[in-house]
Amino acid sequence: MNEVFQAIAMVSMGIVGTAVVLARDPLRQALILGVYGMTMIVTFFALQAPDVALSAIVVTSVGLPPMVLLALRKLREYRREHEE
Repeated sequence: MNEVFQAIAMVSMGIVGTAVVLARDPLRQALILGVYGMTMIVTFFALQAPDVALSAIVVTSVGLPPMVLLALRKLREYRREHEE
């Protein structure tokens, strides 16, 4: 049973990772990246690595999304300034 859960978690990680790469809009990529982080956390728990999963929770929920969204905002501000 555990092997089936591990296989499902890894396959879902591959599918969501592919969706991140195929997304064209950076904002959509950032949102899908959050889903990818959650599937990665589930995979770590399925592989019985809770310490790595806890670290991934902090990075994918607290660290990465705000950085990406702030970078996108700065890029849009920069583009507006240089278009005028």
